[in-house]
Amino acid sequence: MTGNWGAADPVIEEHPAVTFSAHRRTKLGEHFVGKTLVIPTGNFKVRANDTDYRFRAGTDFFYLTGCLEPDAVLIIAPSASGPRSTLYIAQRRDSQTHEFFTNAQYGELWVGARRGVTEAAGYYDIETAPLEHFEKDLASLRSSTILTVRGFDKTVDELIEPHEDDHELVAVLSEHRLVKDDFEISQLQLAVDYTVKGFEDVVRALPSAEGRGERVIEGIFNLRARVEGNDVGYDTIAASGAHATILHWMRNDGAVRRGDLLLLDAGVECHNLYTADVTRTMPVNGTFSEAQRRIYELVLAAQEAGIAAVRPGVGFMAPHEAAMEVLAQGLHELGILKEEPELALRKDRQLHRRYTLHGTSHWLGIDVHDCANARDETFHGDLEAGNVLTVEPGVYFQPNDLTVPEEYRGIGVRIEDDVLVTADGSRNLSAALPRTADDIEAWMANIWAQGPTNLNL
Repeated sequence: MTGNWGAADPVIEEHPAVTFSAHRRTKLGEHFVGKTLVIPTGNFKVRANDTDYRFRAGTDFFYLTGCLEPDAVLIIAPSASGPRSTLYIAQRRDSQTHEFFTNAQYGELWVGARRGVTEAAGYYDIETAPLEHFEKDLASLRSSTILTVRGFDKTVDELIEPHEDDHELVAVLSEHRLVKDDFEISQLQLAVDYTVKGFEDVVRALPSAEGRGERVIEGIFNLRARVEGNDVGYDTIAASGAHATILHWMRNDGAVRRGDLLLLDAGVECHNLYTADVTRTMPVNGTFSEAQRRIYELVLAAQEAGIAAVRPGVGFMAPHEAAMEVLAQGLHELGILKEEPELALRKDRQLHRRYTLHGTSHWLGIDVHDCANARDETFHGDLEAGNVLTVEPGVYFQPNDLTVPEEYRGIGVRIEDDVLVTADGSRNLSAALPRTADDIEAWMANIWAQGPTNLNL
């Protein structure tokens, strides 16, 4: 079994982010002068019995290396010439090894050629070492303080004693990721562009979803995510009718009916793991009713106010505050919010939250809710060029909410775009998708005129 095999080597080129990754590692090492940093990617996780979930690299590890292989560990250690990075990665289980055919999880006869120690060194432009040497090499670094990202790799957690500054390493990694470099911005735009195609696919297939349900919508979008990218960036929300009033509706097992609205919250994760996060609310039959349009245009006005507030130097909460002012005023004018908007919006009141529920923005990047471990003063600090955040106000009238006029009950509307903070304002990365009610109706009609079955894959 180990003889008479030709070469089956993975291509050794160079990852497109190697320069950026090297800069990120140096910046992190210089922040923790004299300390050794250990960042594991994680391991396979069991889905059922002897089958695993598709592996996805740990966010911080991937940010620093670009490496997608399981079980790998990055060490950034102090040296006389500055931070020194070593990627510990599993050796190939190629045709020269018995594991080639005996190990169904790693053997290349089972899973295909992989980048081992030699190939990874060239592809990621980083010093590499066999994963089997990790424990021995770690012991030689015990003279310095060792910090690690815990909870990803049980072996690493057991080898390294917890340190009180482990949390600082995790926080600083999130904070470094708040400002996106040129490579990250290009990947986010790519993910958004793929997502736009996915929304077009859904509209094209929407007539076939009537009578068959939300799973059709989910499946059509997820097909685009796998055709163009790595996967979906999060579970697709395909919420039709009153399901649109449920924020995290992911069962997607409801009916799709003419006359209802469809709230589609979905994003493609590109091959370099950056994800889009976009929401559009559209009429299943292609035309908003008067009541639907009234609520839609209120949410759109709130979103436009939120996007207009995005610029360097303003607080992270500025888009939310701008959007909520518009929503509270609109809800008051509709007679739903009885109190004056100024009173309803007070921090000790927040009466509008019954109908709006959630914040307007979150950070976006490798994770759909990115940089979640940043310290609060940074997480909610001032915006600066290179930040990417969502702007996504929504209004949700539960079907059994007796404070809402009957014509609005069961209507849920959210409009979400991905916005890059620039030096002098902002840029809507997802502007290619229509947002006004008139534009959405025209967009849907134009797609249907092209024919319902051509997904343009």
